[in-house]
Amino acid sequence: MKALPLVVAALVVATIVRLRRRRGGRGGAAARPSPFAALWEGSRTLRAHLGDRRLLGDMGLVAGREVRERLRGRVFRVVTAILFLVVAAAVVIPTVHTGAPRATRVGVVAGSPALDAELHAAATSAGTAARLVGEPGIGVARTALGEGRLDVVVEGSQRLVVLDPIAATDTSATARFVRVAASALGLARAFARAGLTPTQAVTVARARPLPIQSIHPGKHARTASETTALLGVVLVFIVLTQYLTWTLMGVMEEKASRVVEVLLATVRPVQLLAGKVVGIGVVALVQAVALVAFALVLAKAVGSNLVHGEAPVVVVATLVWLVLGYAFYSWVYAAAGSLAERQDQVQSLALPLSAPLIFGYIVSLTSVGSGSASLLVKVLAYLPPTAPFAMPTLVGFGDVVWWQFGASVAVTLLSTLVVAQLAARVYRTAVLRTGSRVRLRELRSSSPR
Repeated sequence: MKALPLVVAALVVATIVRLRRRRGGRGGAAARPSPFAALWEGSRTLRAHLGDRRLLGDMGLVAGREVRERLRGRVFRVVTAILFLVVAAAVVIPTVHTGAPRATRVGVVAGSPALDAELHAAATSAGTAARLVGEPGIGVARTALGEGRLDVVVEGSQRLVVLDPIAATDTSATARFVRVAASALGLARAFARAGLTPTQAVTVARARPLPIQSIHPGKHARTASETTALLGVVLVFIVLTQYLTWTLMGVMEEKASRVVEVLLATVRPVQLLAGKVVGIGVVALVQAVALVAFALVLAKAVGSNLVHGEAPVVVVATLVWLVLGYAFYSWVYAAAGSLAERQDQVQSLALPLSAPLIFGYIVSLTSVGSGSASLLVKVLAYLPPTAPFAMPTLVGFGDVVWWQFGASVAVTLLSTLVVAQLAARVYRTAVLRTGSRVRLRELRSSSPR
């Protein structure tokens, strides 16, 4: 976010320059004075102190250009709107509590207090409620069942009648009640036929199953931090995929249209490359921060678990690794874009470049879904290509301490510097090259200036 004020300042300066030139072209003395005249004079004084150089340098102007192009694009607005809707759904839906389930309507023929008690107990065991309706005969009860006024008919302790067969895969409240009631009533009839006294029947019915022990611990309920980590992994993957593709396509399109030749006439290759990476990165960061802020405010309003416990720490960790992940991959994608000249070449480059992203995303997402961090995730958390997904996952599980988090950040930063150096060499050598491949020998001899 530190770069955001600089980019905003660059946009302000660019707007001032455009207004001044436009008003100057309409007629010198006849033109009305610009409302930005005082600010423009102040900027001229500052330019004089800076040796008549641009306020942010050439890299800043390139970054400002990228910010304007991305924010004006329809794709950016549509994707942002979709992401806001997805975030809202992910926050609100888990907090929506459905009302109490509708009671199962049970028609009872030849009922008794003992039978009524059995039916209510069966409904409780099935996780539902039973509304018992006394029926004068089985014919009347069948008619009510066919008309939809009843869900099931119980004829004493003889049989249960339903409208349609109960499938083995049916998990509705009526199906659960029918299964439990059929078992309980059948057991009661067996007790009666066996000649057991009521006391003996109760003793047998209340028999407890043997305890079951497991070697491995059971899966615990997902905490708020783990849920936040799950959303964070998805957010990082979506944002990185979107903006890295923009970087790749942008470099390729400038090279294919020869626009880069005009730009390189005034700026150095490393400035053009860095400006593109920073500009797109600022847009990505602004979008991510807006989504996170929206999620936190909405979660607070609806009482979501997203703001409870260690969840805010996971949110901060996700933003940190979003920035680090983009910083690492953006140089690679920009360099790859300078090697391509056509759309089909970009598509052939996209798959190998995105393979580490997809691998880290799938492994981390699987780990969050399983409820525990595997050894593979703990290893991937220290590898720069996969750390943007694995490390927030470990933070969500609470399986990482501060110095481990810092060590992973340090490794990623050092790797990013190395990758940036190599990418600058590739970009400088390949961005103006058409019709021939860039050889390794040329990269060794080139300087990323």
